[in-house]
Amino acid sequence: MNAAVAFVHEQLTNKKSLPKFKAGDNVTVNYKIIEGNKERIQSFRGDVIKCQGEGATASFTVRKISDGIGVERLFPFFSPNIDSVVVNKAGRVRRAKLYYQRERSGKSARIQEKKRAVAAKATA
Repeated sequence: MNAAVAFVHEQLTNKKSLPKFKAGDNVTVNYKIIEGNKERIQSFRGDVIKCQGEGATASFTVRKISDGIGVERLFPFFSPNIDSVVVNKAGRVRRAKLYYQRERSGKSARIQEKKRAVAAKATA
């Protein structure tokens, strides 16, 4: 019975091809805003504070500083209003939920970027 429920659940949820990201990454979420009969795309750039849930109820929270005030926004993974997600930087953090960022400001609120290996140039 559980396999049948999972199959129906899989058929009903639309699959979005979002990139892999985790807490600490800096992302830009482009989402649709509907004002009256007009529709536009607005971007929200900030650090991912947490990813939670699984399946259709999975969501992630993005935090940014706007005019010196911290703004957090929660986005469902499978929302039809999310146009795209772009990963700007991969952050180097040691925990899954970054609630400590809420009390920080200035330089102490920065998240280090993860160092990536670069392929050596081949000489011809």
